[in-house]
Amino acid sequence: MPIFNLSFFKFLPSFFVPLVGLVFPAIAMVSLFLHVQKNKIV
Repeated sequence: MPIFNLSFFKFLPSFFVPLVGLVFPAIAMVSLFLHVQKNKIV
């Protein structure tokens, strides 16, 4: 069981790096784009 926990925490950063680096900025850009389109800010 401790070996499973160690391997889980070992692969945890490789799961969060694409999530924070790719998915979160994509969601932020899409939400900002929709906000700008809704309010017609030029």
